[in-house]
Amino acid sequence: MLTIGVDAHKQVNVAVAIDDDGREVGRWRGPNNVAGWQHLAAWGAGLGEACRWGIEGAWNYGRGLAQCLVAAAATVYEVNPRWTAATRRGARQQGKSDRLDARAVALFVWREAGTLPPVAADDDTAVLDLLVTEREDIVGEATRLRNQLHQLLLQLDPDYRRRIPSLTAKNGVKAAAAYATDDPRPLPQERAGAVRRLAQRLHLAQAQAQALARRIAQLAAARFARLTAICGVSLLTAGALAGILGPGRRFTSDAQLAAYAGVAPLEASSAGRARHRLNRGGNRRLNAILYRIAITQARCSPAARAYLARRLSEGKTKREALRALKRFIVRAIWRCWQECHAPGAVEVVARAA
Repeated sequence: MLTIGVDAHKQVNVAVAIDDDGREVGRWRGPNNVAGWQHLAAWGAGLGEACRWGIEGAWNYGRGLAQCLVAAAATVYEVNPRWTAATRRGARQQGKSDRLDARAVALFVWREAGTLPPVAADDDTAVLDLLVTEREDIVGEATRLRNQLHQLLLQLDPDYRRRIPSLTAKNGVKAAAAYATDDPRPLPQERAGAVRRLAQRLHLAQAQAQALARRIAQLAAARFARLTAICGVSLLTAGALAGILGPGRRFTSDAQLAAYAGVAPLEASSAGRARHRLNRGGNRRLNAILYRIAITQARCSPAARAYLARRLSEGKTKREALRALKRFIVRAIWRCWQECHAPGAVEVVARAA
């Protein structure tokens, strides 16, 4: 079987094919567009042997190519750039080029294909990821607009809260949109106009965020409502988790998911002393979601409070106990995720946590 590594860029894809002995048997370079994907797939098929593919950036610049190959029933693996960098540093031929990067991808897949999760076809998790990311951006924009409104209103009237009680409430935004000042000077008048314009933008951002939240909850309830059985996981959180975990069963164990989330401690033992250090890598969005779930469980779940108390009695600090709880939550999420993908699974009625 041939192994093809692809170094994907915004405009160009570079591919290198190697045989079962790790020897290079072909190269390809072409545009990163639909015609280029089809031409690359035809080039791989024309090599005369079955192929497996590794793509650096299969969820970024190489996503279109990866999905094109998956649609053609090819086996495709995502390769992290850090892995190829390590492979390139250990190669006899030093240096960096697109060809060397593609060869490093191919060599990594050649050695590690048995441990890599294959790329699956986009499904409703990709839709959820798109919607959740868009909503997070809009919520962030709404926060920035509130901060700008607060700054302008303080300059106009330090005691403005008597007229506009809260910029997070609909009535507060409505009052800001109709704000006027009695000061006839040009600068205060322009500031008042800026307040009205910002309030209009804030109202639009809030409406869009609410509409997206309803859509995310609707999609999550259709297939991933089992995740809401975990305390601290609402339908919105379930949608965010589904978008991050992606299509299919990318993780074969809860340990893989924990490592991906950055909640699996890293061993740092030496001279007979066993110790572990905090993992600061992994998917930080997923790590942040796990932290929010852990905080919610620490407040609302008797089982979580008992678990934290036991960890604290063992001599762990509060932070260390929360980290242990996050690892425990990952295991519960992984089990529910497996149930979501079980054949013939019937969704439970979603509940808001």
